[in-house]
Amino acid sequence: MCGLSGEMRFDGRRPDLAAVERMTDTLEPRGPDGRGAWSQGSVALGHRRLKIIDLSEGGAQPMTDPQLGLTAVFNGCIYNYRELRKRLEGLGHSFFSRSDTEVVVKAYAEWGWKCVESLIGMFAFTVVEHHTGRVVLGRDRLGIKPLYVTHDGCRLRFASSLPALLAGGGVDTSLDPAALHQYLSWHGTVPAPRTVLAGVRKIPPATVRVVERDGTYRDHCYWQPTYTRHSELGEDPALWQEAVHDALRTAVRRRTVADVPVGVLLSGGLDSSLIVALLAEAGQEELATFAMGFEAENGEDGDEFPYSDLIARRFSTDHHQFMIPSDRLPSALEAAIGAMSEPMISHDAVAFHLLSEQVSKEAKVVLCGQGADEVFAGYHWYPGIAAAARPDADAAYADSYFDRTHADLTAMLHPAFTADHDTSTEFVRAHMAAPGAETALDAALRMDIHALMPDDPVKRVDNMTMAWGLEARVPFLDHELVELAAACPPQLKLAQGGKAVLKDIGRKILPPEVVDRPKGYFPVPAVRHMAGPVLARVRDALMAPEARRRGIFDQRLLHELLAAPNRHRTKRGANTLWQVASLEIWLQSHGIR
Repeated sequence: MCGLSGEMRFDGRRPDLAAVERMTDTLEPRGPDGRGAWSQGSVALGHRRLKIIDLSEGGAQPMTDPQLGLTAVFNGCIYNYRELRKRLEGLGHSFFSRSDTEVVVKAYAEWGWKCVESLIGMFAFTVVEHHTGRVVLGRDRLGIKPLYVTHDGCRLRFASSLPALLAGGGVDTSLDPAALHQYLSWHGTVPAPRTVLAGVRKIPPATVRVVERDGTYRDHCYWQPTYTRHSELGEDPALWQEAVHDALRTAVRRRTVADVPVGVLLSGGLDSSLIVALLAEAGQEELATFAMGFEAENGEDGDEFPYSDLIARRFSTDHHQFMIPSDRLPSALEAAIGAMSEPMISHDAVAFHLLSEQVSKEAKVVLCGQGADEVFAGYHWYPGIAAAARPDADAAYADSYFDRTHADLTAMLHPAFTADHDTSTEFVRAHMAAPGAETALDAALRMDIHALMPDDPVKRVDNMTMAWGLEARVPFLDHELVELAAACPPQLKLAQGGKAVLKDIGRKILPPEVVDRPKGYFPVPAVRHMAGPVLARVRDALMAPEARRRGIFDQRLLHELLAAPNRHRTKRGANTLWQVASLEIWLQSHGIR
């Protein structure tokens, strides 16, 4: 896991090496173990390294293979790199390192951009062809690793984070009204290719972008499950339970590939507990597990330690427990927002940031349970969507999931920032109308997993862990497990309050208290309930001169929200004031005027 950056010129000029250096320096937290740069012709690359596989300097980047005429920078991990290496050696390739980055280089030389079809893992990469000047950008199937771009008639710049692009300079930082509409519709989520800034875009998940010397490019989408019932397993719950159990074993095993120890972020919920149980089943000993809690606020508990303690005892893990006092939250909030590549409203970003700070002192790689609720239909709104007829999937999705209507959203904004139509509903309709997805639930899960999830919660985990040079791996987003789950009959996911097939697996290997407990989350009560220091920070941000100059939101609305901080809620119960303030605090934190 690392950070990459670079620039490609189309106008005959040399790349701006100073700008690439600034971008690379901004990525230092993602890669504290090494720094590298490369430039040739119209292209320059920068890289920050986190040493996980091949700890020697043989794995340093940018990585050049003079014989093949290729240079690459890479972020992520290829879990099947050893198998691919043997295959490539059989095809005549020789290797000078033990790194997975070199496997990507050789795979590209052998199969071109279609090499991604052979890669199992999480990744973002850039490959430069010396002889053609072509630049190829690739991103993993589920968008676990980020890749941001700015592209105009003169140049392309790319980086692992949006703030890195800002450090390079020359970015159009005006707000994108369509992206703002999405942010206010979907709990702060802006799916690829947009960001809230008009001048910055994201390479979509499961996409390879081939950029020619003149700046023209073509995108290739290389993966998309159909979400149809094509499996030979039929509707037999026992067969599905066995198949999912085997696929999850494989997903967890793959993510233990590393030249450093691997731990687990253990919340005590079903998902992270399953990961611990499967590692123990595979013979993992002295497994390090990590849990965090916060002081209670407004009568709400801030930890789930009884459950994580139960799992730690059951499987004899080397358990680490961290309790964070509420007085740390103001500074932690600032740091978490500073680590965000884009504004996010989920209050557990603060928890992940604080937890990652502590865990990074003990480990460099951890597994976590993110993605299970989307892949196996664990959220409470899915049954309502599932009850709709397939032609009504878009309306059911909007009714269950959207924060507010287009009219209510428009009333929140200054006219200069309003979209000229309901861009969020349009986006959903387009996704729901795509071929495949037999039922309304299939269409909703496809929307969530492939459009929204990469930009929350997946982005949240990446941003918060990588702020401390910690690599987080997500077994529930193994692409083969996702393919299997996509074919699973909806009732086998929805039963038992959601994630039924996972719960049935859990009943065989976990304490019943963990399987049958009410669904939890990563609680940060002081943020959820806008406790004193948090509210003070929110008020300062919204009343700041730069916020007044920007004038995104209707001033009457802001006064109403500040007068009653916990009264105004979205349709799904989120705090409207926090959603509004998060955007403004993020803009100010990143110096966007």
